[in-house]
Amino acid sequence: MFITPMAYTSSSTAHGFGLPIVGYHYLDGGNVLGDFHEISITDGALERLEFGYTRALHSDGNVAGLSPLWHDGFNIFHAKVNLLAENAGKKAWAPAISIGFIVRSQVHDVGAAILNKSVTNGDVYIVATKTITQAKPVPIILSGGIRGTNAELWGMGGNTPNFGERAFGAIGFVFRGPAHTSFIVASEFSQQPRHPDELPNAIIPTTITYAVRFVPMTEHRINFDFGVAQIAGQIAPGVNLQARAQVAAQVSYGF
Repeated sequence: MFITPMAYTSSSTAHGFGLPIVGYHYLDGGNVLGDFHEISITDGALERLEFGYTRALHSDGNVAGLSPLWHDGFNIFHAKVNLLAENAGKKAWAPAISIGFIVRSQVHDVGAAILNKSVTNGDVYIVATKTITQAKPVPIILSGGIRGTNAELWGMGGNTPNFGERAFGAIGFVFRGPAHTSFIVASEFSQQPRHPDELPNAIIPTTITYAVRFVPMTEHRINFDFGVAQIAGQIAPGVNLQARAQVAAQVSYGF
């Protein structure tokens, strides 16, 4: 998904590593926030682990007084471990359950920009994911969890004053196409911390996305994703981030 983790991990062997997955993600943040580009590499191990690195890059917006709060990109380190495999114990209802973390460094956005320093933030989360294959002819993917975080908008909004818990979830519908193609139509939500650091009067709403994934040939492990994200508009009197219907796209390829 675009903004929420799932319990599934990158494919690997029971005794070693898998082959890496590389990806590129783009978000049109609008005139205020600017554009965000992310380049990532992810790998799996022991059929239970997933870990990777992402570099987030940023192109400046053009709104005086607000756009200077968003600076250069930052580093993202992430990992998760699968605690319970899907359908464990031959129970068709059992979801996959995983825990994970995300650490971001060199963040220089919003509150950090106001203080003119770089900061570190992160998330820890638990997530359950289930693909209901019995829902024929359109399987359903359900996912949801809780994260603890001190990051606003996954670091794009800098830090938050405190570490707190937020809920997230997603639903997707899998449609089979011709010639081994498939489409996943999905929507997801992620609650955001209420206030960014240094902006106690700002209120950040829950992020909602609407997305579709196109899988041209499943045997080649390439995915194309397109979506629209509702991020934030009027967050305080006289402060409009102009980011309520932002286009995002990504492509990933597994070797």
